Amino acid sequence: MSDTTSPFKNMNSGAEEGKVKPAWGAIFALTFGVIVLTAAQTLPVSLLTPMAADLHISEGLAGQTMTATSAAAFVTSLVIAFAARSLDRRVLLLLLAILQIVSNLLVSVAPNLALLLAARMLLGVALGGTWSFCAAVAMRLAPASLVPRALSIIFGGGTIASIAAVPIGSVLGSIIGWRSVFLGVAALGLAALAWQFVALPSMPSRGRTRLATMMHVLWRPQIRMGMMGVLLFFAGHFAYFTYLRPFLETVTGVGVRELSLIQLGFGVASVIGTVLAGAMLTRNLQLTLILLPLFMCVLAIGLTTFGGDPLVTAGLVALWGFAFSIVPIGWTTWITRTVPEDAESGGGLFVAATQLAITLGAAVGGVAIDASGALGAIAVSAALLLLSLPATIFALRERSALPTQQAASSETA
Repeated sequence: MSDTTSPFKNMNSGAEEGKVKPAWGAIFALTFGVIVLTAAQTLPVSLLTPMAADLHISEGLAGQTMTATSAAAFVTSLVIAFAARSLDRRVLLLLLAILQIVSNLLVSVAPNLALLLAARMLLGVALGGTWSFCAAVAMRLAPASLVPRALSIIFGGGTIASIAAVPIGSVLGSIIGWRSVFLGVAALGLAALAWQFVALPSMPSRGRTRLATMMHVLWRPQIRMGMMGVLLFFAGHFAYFTYLRPFLETVTGVGVRELSLIQLGFGVASVIGTVLAGAMLTRNLQLTLILLPLFMCVLAIGLTTFGGDPLVTAGLVALWGFAFSIVPIGWTTWITRTVPEDAESGGGLFVAATQLAITLGAAVGGVAIDASGALGAIAVSAALLLLSLPATIFALRERSALPTQQAASSETA
């Protein structure tokens, strides 16, 4: 017997969807949690030097705090749907928020590298778990037609945090010290926990996830090729973006002031992209996901040709940020439409693919930049972006079931 009273059903008929209102309060509470989580993830970038000096370790070892977080997030994304299969999703998100707070508190008092890495791995668990469930939770907090908009809000929060955390962390670290910065993030995490406790509705587990479910989902040709497209696209992005500063310094020849302005332009354009993503993806999800890699390839060619001109480069980098910011929302929306019954496993696969892509892209880009300079990293980036297209087209060739089609099927049944 269907539950016609719940506003958090995955799919709604056309008549029901007109009456159901999205739980925006819960969506914004989750978004604030994502903002704090993303800020905590990126803070070591701006605090690396004082962290290393205080702990009497090299900056290279201090940089492993980022690696530890990504590695833990990768593993967590693969197993959390099974490990937490019986938990109410509200309870799970609250537990992950608590884990984030504990991580930042431990970082703020860590006396040595071992405890620091352990604390950052706890953050990786919170990171991988939260992002893995974002798509599935968005499906339960908003009608199907508004899922892209809900996801754009959640991802937009993460984008803003990743942009703002580095400069703010750098300034605050010089004033109050790096440990106090992490203590402050823990306080923000506590505020996020309180908001989520009040705003998130109960979302009982459906209790159907098994350890083999994720592999079963991945075994579907459409999903398998989709994840390959995700892996290659994100690797292409990070092959260039990881080495954006060396490119701007050696090829464009800008100083610190111009470098900061170009990076700010990238960030502002990324925010604009996340704001517009919902409308673009609702209009035509498939075409958007196909055109963006092509567009970024054109930008890469433009950077190799006009990279010596600061103004043109600034514009191209901003357009890159705009285009890239739409893609995570697009693929996550695609997952909710392609495997709505296994969105949690699909979300885990997406997070795993992106975390692996970060490592792959940074490694391949690093080899290229050592071999042939910053332009080599751009060339590798463009090649990976192009290679992502066949897998993307294959994954999208069978039109995903749209909410209206699903509603019609529901009414016919």
